[in-house]
Amino acid sequence: MTLPAPGSPAVRLPPVEPHVAAAAVEDLSPRLRKKLDAAIERCAGLPVTSDGRTVSVAWGEDAVVTLTPGPAGTVTDSGAALCGCLLAPRCLHRAAVLSACPVADPDAFPESHTPADPDSLAEADPFPGLGSLAGTGTPAAPDVPAGTGAPAGPDAPVEAGAPAGSGGSAGATAPGGADGDLPDAGARPAVTGPGAKQVAAAAGLWAAAVAVLSGGVPGAGAVPQAELLRAAHTARLAGLPRAEAAALRVVRGLRAARAHQDGHRLADLVSALQDLLLTAGRLAAADPDPALPGTTRRSYRQGEGLRVHGICREPVISATGYGGVVTHLVAEDGRRFSVADVRPGGAARARGAATATVAIGAAALDHAQLARGGLLIAGATISPDGRLGSGRGVRASPVAGLPWSAWPLAALFARPLAEAADATFSADAWSDPPEDERSGRLVGCDLMIVGAEGDRLLARELSPLGGKPLGESDPLAARPGQPAAGGPSGSEEGPERPPHGPLIRLTPADPHPELAHVANLRQLASRPGLRVRVVGRLDPGRAATLRPLAVGPVPGAGPTLRLPAEWLDRADLGYDRLRGSHLPPLDACPPWQKDAAAEADPVAGSPLWRVRRLVELAVSGGRRAVAEAARGGDAFVQRAPLRRAGFGTAAELVGALTEEADRRARDVFGRLVDSGGDRYAWAWLAAAVHLTATERVLVQASWHDGHALR
Repeated sequence: MTLPAPGSPAVRLPPVEPHVAAAAVEDLSPRLRKKLDAAIERCAGLPVTSDGRTVSVAWGEDAVVTLTPGPAGTVTDSGAALCGCLLAPRCLHRAAVLSACPVADPDAFPESHTPADPDSLAEADPFPGLGSLAGTGTPAAPDVPAGTGAPAGPDAPVEAGAPAGSGGSAGATAPGGADGDLPDAGARPAVTGPGAKQVAAAAGLWAAAVAVLSGGVPGAGAVPQAELLRAAHTARLAGLPRAEAAALRVVRGLRAARAHQDGHRLADLVSALQDLLLTAGRLAAADPDPALPGTTRRSYRQGEGLRVHGICREPVISATGYGGVVTHLVAEDGRRFSVADVRPGGAARARGAATATVAIGAAALDHAQLARGGLLIAGATISPDGRLGSGRGVRASPVAGLPWSAWPLAALFARPLAEAADATFSADAWSDPPEDERSGRLVGCDLMIVGAEGDRLLARELSPLGGKPLGESDPLAARPGQPAAGGPSGSEEGPERPPHGPLIRLTPADPHPELAHVANLRQLASRPGLRVRVVGRLDPGRAATLRPLAVGPVPGAGPTLRLPAEWLDRADLGYDRLRGSHLPPLDACPPWQKDAAAEADPVAGSPLWRVRRLVELAVSGGRRAVAEAARGGDAFVQRAPLRRAGFGTAAELVGALTEEADRRARDVFGRLVDSGGDRYAWAWLAAAVHLTATERVLVQASWHDGHALR
């Protein structure tokens, strides 16, 4: 939240650790807790000042809240938040300001804040001790629908993150015995469940999440949010980073929904709450799946020599006020890497970072040059997710850039989109999001623009060269640094490549008005029949939808882009502005004759939207809203179309959810009593999980011609 002071530039409140904000709310009296939500809203109009070391929020002459962030810019201790009123520290002013501050991400460590010494990147023990646990009861979990668990396999992560002495580990046991003896050949390590402290911490998270789900957004004020933050901090101490991260996403989503922020999406809040309930519920039931606890942030490793080539730049504007750029790279052996420069600053920071200097070694080049060039790095520091960092022993020198048609960049376009979609959506849907490397991988393709539909660009994939995907031809495609079959640019003639496959929808990767994504897609839409080479990401929530990050000319025959030579035949859609001179003449782009609008969206056209509406209503309105829909007969109206379309399981889950929402328990005297929210939460979770899995299959099928999986 940014609170502008009268007559001064806007001052941004610093992030606050979850346990600090939760403790401030817990210290309030019941009378003051009832006034907390109104006090938080009042914070938006209070004057805020900063002297460079502290941030002050003035409630009055005798009530000034002073925040003293630590070296990383985050308030990490309760003593760093002081108030001058007589009731301090158990005062409404202090609790309201801390609740209005952004929630700090314990694992957030922007690349721009990476210490120069890679040895200092090794993490200290994040679990020094475990305090008192609230809510140690374990929810009684009914049978979870098949497919919701992630079976342990040979590729499953074995890091559980459990503290020593926690009573168990979610990972594999040590391979050796007490004396370090090696196990017998062929013996498989035994998998144990979560420890007692982890189960108790997960039960506390489950209880807090159930309360949020039952009350919905209207009932999830500052007090329920504080309870969820306290449970998240307990989960962190118990070694459950995945559950903690999901809880923090829920709190941020609740705050955005209650504040009616422009960037808020109800679907994101539903997804975060689903992940939190699924993870906490299974852990509280002692599920031994080693992927459930998640993994903590691991240190960079150093010592490797790399030669990397730029693919494109991607602007980053986060909902928590960060902005910057990520430059994507590929090594000679095909491995993907990235260089990030993300700091507080929002959209302005994202624009300025486009030409910011790359902080790797002494290489004097910026992100724009790196995206079209390369680096030869000695002693590179690499994070587990492929980020390149700086360090005392890193040495780097610029190298000449390569076009997309040269190897290894040509590997991006080496397989059709249908195969890339199968590789992306066939992965385990319930794996730890930070560990799912395939969900956000870049894909490349050659497309022909066929028209526009609202804010979406419609296109079809071009047929492979010679019946093979680009990059499979011998031997040109296999020689590093040499052009693949088809030539290095669109200026060279080649065989005609007719469009084929399903209709593909291109949407802006980031529709922020400060970025060039939307304007560039409009330019491309003005030339139906234009052939473009695209690098982007598959949208996991929409049928046959691609979010492009960069475009370039297509090798071979046909009208294509005419980009400046200094752009190296590629344009970053977030930064570079396409002009009329970059496009072929209108008469050179004959429009595709087939009616593109005749193809229906298999996801939007299915009756699953009825399930989606009920699942989202439960979050936006709470349990009472779902019960009112059931009393009005809406449940029967929703279930009939689902059954007619073959979604019988979805119809049954909708009926179970509405029935459980309207369940009223009575005591022996006939009086209404609280029946608890566990059964209702499991019913909602079953419907949400089934909806996610079904839509995922439909999205995967939409990338195949005829909407059928092969």
